[in-house]
Amino acid sequence: MTKEKIARINELFHKSKTQGLTEEEKAEQTALRNEYRRSFVANLSQQLSTIQYTDAPSPNNTPKVDIVE
Repeated sequence: MTKEKIARINELFHKSKTQGLTEEEKAEQTALRNEYRRSFVANLSQQLSTIQYTDAPSPNNTPKVDIVE
């Protein structure tokens, strides 16, 4: 996702709040947002796939969680 496309997403957002969008602009906004989401998910998936665990979890080193009521 390029900086220009992100700038266009922001521009359309601000315009929608002040003036409103035409049907073509709404379609463009939806397409750009979907492209941004796909890019974000792909990037996150790539980052998560590179994580390597160094220690196997065991019952003794499992973090304890206090439940607050």
